[in-house]
Amino acid sequence: MSLSSPREDSDLDGRQVVVLGLGAHGGGVATARYCVEHGARVCVTDLRSEADLDASLRALAGLDIRYVLGRHDIDDISNADIVVKNPAVRRTAPVLSHARRIETDISLFLKRHRGPVIAVTGTKGKSTTASAIHHVLRGTWPGARLGGNITVSPLSFADEISPEDPVVLELSSFQLGDLRMTPRPVNGYPFSVSVITNLLPDHQDYYDSMDAYAADKALIFADQRPTDWVVIAGDDEYCSGFTPPVAERTIRLPHPSYDPPTLVGLCTERAAHARRNLYTAGVAAVLLGVPAESIAARLAGFPGVPHRLERVAVHNRVSFVNDSAATIQEATLAALDSCDGPVHLIAGGSDKGLPVNRFVDIATRVASLHLLEGSATERIVGVLGGGSPRMTGPHPSLRAAVHAATAVARPGDTVLLSPGCASFGMFRNEFDRGDQFRAIVYDL
Repeated sequence: MSLSSPREDSDLDGRQVVVLGLGAHGGGVATARYCVEHGARVCVTDLRSEADLDASLRALAGLDIRYVLGRHDIDDISNADIVVKNPAVRRTAPVLSHARRIETDISLFLKRHRGPVIAVTGTKGKSTTASAIHHVLRGTWPGARLGGNITVSPLSFADEISPEDPVVLELSSFQLGDLRMTPRPVNGYPFSVSVITNLLPDHQDYYDSMDAYAADKALIFADQRPTDWVVIAGDDEYCSGFTPPVAERTIRLPHPSYDPPTLVGLCTERAAHARRNLYTAGVAAVLLGVPAESIAARLAGFPGVPHRLERVAVHNRVSFVNDSAATIQEATLAALDSCDGPVHLIAGGSDKGLPVNRFVDIATRVASLHLLEGSATERIVGVLGGGSPRMTGPHPSLRAAVHAATAVARPGDTVLLSPGCASFGMFRNEFDRGDQFRAIVYDL
């Protein structure tokens, strides 16, 4: 593959490394293990308790790691050669001001890996698009790997891949923005292919403005080289205004020059936004040299991604669909577009500082609406004028909401979990929310 480029190696041997934020998704676990295996003296520190981090701590059992839990000790940070920051740690956290050098699992990987990297970001669709690209690439390169925001740290496979193996990274705005805090390599952080699916209002509880959020997303193509490609699939205000450095290597979809006939009409049984994600993945694969016929065959067999319009079960001829990853109102509207027949929607949750006005439209399009307790739900009830006979809740548990929706569903209907809100408070994260939904449905 001609898209390879030299990258700098990280040097951890003998260094004092602090992993700041162990987390529950595996990123901190993979980072700590990687640093230990590369000769570093590792301290893991997290504000959460041992009980909260039980699964992650068990995954690291037997490794020579010192733990500081329930607090951060400034001396640990200031004495460390390297502090590896978890994306969940805010960049404004005072403890970071004491760090001599900040890295992330993404920066450590990019400084080490010498093969091509395909990076995918966006507000919605990035996980599906990244997973679909990986699925296609494995047909040509069996060693292709997938990591990043999709809950798989690239450090978990950094020692296993060859320079010829392409790596697909799903990158959040937090992961991209954190790269600014790390020592910059000579060539920056270029990607062989950068993909932006869209840019919609999100994470306004973290960013001061949409402009700041968009600026982090734009970092995905900031170091574009003359041989790199950028694919912009969104037609929203911000995607339309993005201007990558190399205009002639920037593709805005749809684009007639990158419209292979074998990709047209791909997977027509899927929802329109899902087809767009698969088409975007197909274009990225074309740019990597995969034949269009192979792309279409691989995408036709793409199984999808958990928590994203995942059909969990059919019970008494009622379909149960897990779309827990829908954390903004636009994603919930897109999910409704994908469903045939009457929909009994489970929605609501905690607030990210985002608009909820489109829940007026959402409420008119569903057979019934069942709201989960949460700060965003309070605002949703407000815009709906206090509710309607077709609305229940706010429910104190997901189980209560599922049972309320199931009670009014009829054969041919769909019970859809597509919250349009964040999960914090009632759940650990959106994946926990989706896992609980799946378990409750199986109990039926």
